[in-house]
Amino acid sequence: MDLRKLKKLIDLVQESGILELEITEGEEKVRISRNGPPAHNQYLVPQQSASPPPIVVGAAVASAPVASPAAAEPEGHLVKSPMVGTFYRSAAPGAKSFVEVGQNVVAGETLCIIEAMKLLNEIEADQGGVVKAVLVENGQPVEYGQPLFVLG
Repeated sequence: MDLRKLKKLIDLVQESGILELEITEGEEKVRISRNGPPAHNQYLVPQQSASPPPIVVGAAVASAPVASPAAAEPEGHLVKSPMVGTFYRSAAPGAKSFVEVGQNVVAGETLCIIEAMKLLNEIEADQGGVVKAVLVENGQPVEYGQPLFVLG
């Protein structure tokens, strides 16, 4: 199905106030549904006879109110992730964390480890200060540029 047609169908669902629209065109089947009051949630699930996993496209991302990053994070210097990987606060499970909130750190001191492709990468403070906040839970995946710590 043509993407322009899909966009028109999504707009139709949004403007008309209907909660669900299902269209079959040959072997292709598209169902667009909206949850709740006129929020801007559309789900597009193409289905074919071979039953591949459904593809979900949400238009709510563009229209949902987004909290300001400054409002969610304490003021101070952000130490950001230099890579994609898994965040660890200590060198081994059960070991003491490299740093704790309220601890004084100097530039070059290890703050955490990020595991990427089975390699453990020590992340160091790029400036000195007091650790005001740890923004990631131990064992959680992190993205490139994601804030990890707030130093004050």
